Amino acid sequence: MQRKWEEFFIEKSLFIAAISSIIIIFLILAFIWGEGLPAIDAVGFFNFIFGTEWSPSHDLYGVLPMIVGSLYITGLSLLFAVPLSLCCAIFLAEIAPSNMRKILKPTIQALAGIPSVIYGFFGLIVLVPVIREQFGGSGFSILTASLILTVMILPTITSIAEDAIRSIPHEYKEASFGLGATQWQTIKNVLIPAAIPGIITAIILGLGRAIGETMAVIMVAGNVAKIPNSIFDPARALTANIALEMGYAQGLHYNALFATGIVLFFLIVILLVVTNYIHYKKGVTIGGGYL
Repeated sequence: MQRKWEEFFIEKSLFIAAISSIIIIFLILAFIWGEGLPAIDAVGFFNFIFGTEWSPSHDLYGVLPMIVGSLYITGLSLLFAVPLSLCCAIFLAEIAPSNMRKILKPTIQALAGIPSVIYGFFGLIVLVPVIREQFGGSGFSILTASLILTVMILPTITSIAEDAIRSIPHEYKEASFGLGATQWQTIKNVLIPAAIPGIITAIILGLGRAIGETMAVIMVAGNVAKIPNSIFDPARALTANIALEMGYAQGLHYNALFATGIVLFFLIVILLVVTNYIHYKKGVTIGGGYL
């Protein structure tokens, strides 16, 4: 009887914890929606989303430059980080000797614990001058911010992708080797396809970290509220827009920053839905035997 009560209590506690996370998300959304909706009503939905001018002193609030800047910075950082992270994960999971793995894995994981402001300082002192000397311009650019974010999201993607690869049943490798495949052929044709769902999960978490980063992006991206023409132009991300101006915003300007938060929230939701859909389709394909 006591065991049944313990199981009942644990089950309900876990259920409440799961429901609480959903409730918190909706409370946050309700709060930013309530604060940001007046700005969207005053400016107009399409003018706010597709407007190219952000000038609070003239009551112009268009977040399209920030949306484009966020997508550019996040997309370029993933383009750099995903191949590098997968190579690190494959090396740690299948190639590195155990002694080397004991050194490399904690080192990579330590990168996740470095404060973002330290990455920002590194980019400000090292990367910005290098970009300026090699490619011209001010050095504060999409490329600089993307390189910093690449290092920041690398440990997240690497760790989860490595766990996904190492979780593949050992029988897969034995069957591949039994058919005469080499180690690289086994990795490429067996392990990586089987680990795709876990790898996509790693990319999703890296995406969330990249698009939500604020401090490092503020320090190296240039923060110019204009649509960039190349990766060497400065840009302003949605998160940076909120952080830079929230301290002195009042009235409609204050509401517009919350409306920016609404746009950021739904942008993240859209990206997560797309990646989770790919995750689901890959999982179905692998589960259906089309590996």
